[in-house]
Amino acid sequence: MGILGLIAALVGFTASGYAAEISPTKITTANGMTVLVLEQHFLPIVEIHVLIKAGSAQDPPEKAGLANLVASLLDEGTTTRSSKQLAEQIDFVGGSLEVKAGEDFTTASARILKKDVDLGFTLLADILLRPAFPKQEFDRVRSQILGEIVSDNDDPGHVAMKAFNQLVFHNHPYRWPANGTEETLSKATLADVQGFYAKEYLPNQVILTVVGDITMEQATALVQTHFGAWKKGTAQTRMVKKPGAIDKKAVRLIEKDLTQSTIVLGHGGISRTNPDFYAVTVMNHILGAGGFSSRLMDSIRDKQGLVYGIMSHYEARAMPGSFWVNLQTKTETTNQAINGVLAEIKTIRETPVSDQELAEAKSFLMGSFPLRLDSTAKLAHVLAQVEFFGLGFEYFSQYPKWIERVTKEDVQRVAKQYLDPQRYALVVVGNIAKAKVRH
Repeated sequence: MGILGLIAALVGFTASGYAAEISPTKITTANGMTVLVLEQHFLPIVEIHVLIKAGSAQDPPEKAGLANLVASLLDEGTTTRSSKQLAEQIDFVGGSLEVKAGEDFTTASARILKKDVDLGFTLLADILLRPAFPKQEFDRVRSQILGEIVSDNDDPGHVAMKAFNQLVFHNHPYRWPANGTEETLSKATLADVQGFYAKEYLPNQVILTVVGDITMEQATALVQTHFGAWKKGTAQTRMVKKPGAIDKKAVRLIEKDLTQSTIVLGHGGISRTNPDFYAVTVMNHILGAGGFSSRLMDSIRDKQGLVYGIMSHYEARAMPGSFWVNLQTKTETTNQAINGVLAEIKTIRETPVSDQELAEAKSFLMGSFPLRLDSTAKLAHVLAQVEFFGLGFEYFSQYPKWIERVTKEDVQRVAKQYLDPQRYALVVVGNIAKAKVRH
């Protein structure tokens, strides 16, 4: 069996490469946890993936970076194990234990061999239910993250994105990086960490996904044993305020002594649950997400020779995210590159895409879909998000059909609706005097 055949077998896909049934069993525990179990007995591996419905969007504005700090401290010691013991126990069996905070949620996961699955549950439950938050580790981890923030300030791409988010998401929690800023993170105290954990880390705010070589009965028994004692609490009311739209062009020029300009141009986007998500995905693939076959790459790299690489992105989140194009070009060609991007945005809004562009975009998106699910880890991750966003488990069999249904008219309609070459945020990092940015 070739590698693609193996992937298809592993994740339950038909020979055509499109999705067959991936249907996990879903239960709700007595303490309010949503549990999804997907049995896959091809390899003796189990992925236990916990999604906590709390991320940096729940940070107090003056203490941005708090959710990430809490997540970073979970595996730094519990009431029963030191950070060294946690690391040694998972390493001894060749497994992994990871925690990561994002904007909308935090994830904690253990990957383990079937024979060690009880240990995987034990360690994951230990860090989630019994974190000790030792003062010494708090100081060390916060200093480490502050150091990362300082070093990020030397990266023009990071500086540009940070400024772009502040223009697009003004007065909205998405405006801050997940790890915060030097100013906000410095204000976070150990009491803040403990308070955030107590308020947000509740079993009734958790989606627990188990994928791999395990039966439904084994999984539910392990969940009950290790997570059954987790006390239910009052789930927090979530802010559903949408980020305000940009009503006129907003420009931020940041001086750095560089030979290239780093440019980010874009505006607000859509949420993951927007019914136009699939049409926008196809449109964006044609515009700039499709690598060498995209219009931005063809025009700005191949024809004009202004960049090495250029991409457009739609980041769909729980609340509307953002659309942006990012690139680097020589200082002298900054204006030409910006004008080139705006010209391509105008064109895709005004003129229908070709049959070939549409067919190639759809073919790529449908064909690459199984590769996003080609391991127990990826599958557990996607399953948890499908549940988080309420997409329904038919997502796995319907995704190719939803992409296939997108027409040229749909592409032009969503380009007109969700792209705006007049009202946008523009950030340029570089030698501003020499670039002579016209805006």
